[in-house]
Amino acid sequence: MSDRSLRGMRLGSQSMESEAGVEPAPRQRVEYRTQDGEQVFVTFASEAEIPSVWVSKSGKEAVIVNGEKPENPNEKHQRTHWDMLMERRSTEELEEILEQRLQFYREQHAI
Repeated sequence: MSDRSLRGMRLGSQSMESEAGVEPAPRQRVEYRTQDGEQVFVTFASEAEIPSVWVSKSGKEAVIVNGEKPENPNEKHQRTHWDMLMERRSTEELEEILEQRLQFYREQHAI
């Protein structure tokens, strides 16, 4: 027996294909900017539809440079807890409930 061992490749770890002769699809680089001036560059395919608004990695909304943010009248306003509460109660009702609860807590802690 020989003292040499056979060397092989690990399965799935390396590809035998090369990128020689492969031509990437045509692309375009689009610049977006947030309100505080942060620049965001996104690469799209040349035939892709470019959105006018993009969310950056920091979570801020960025608008396309040389474009305007679209005004969508069909877009619903995001309701907060306060908005939903005000749909059910009036300010007078809320003040009355607050006074009742404060009176209840004062009686409990006075004992």
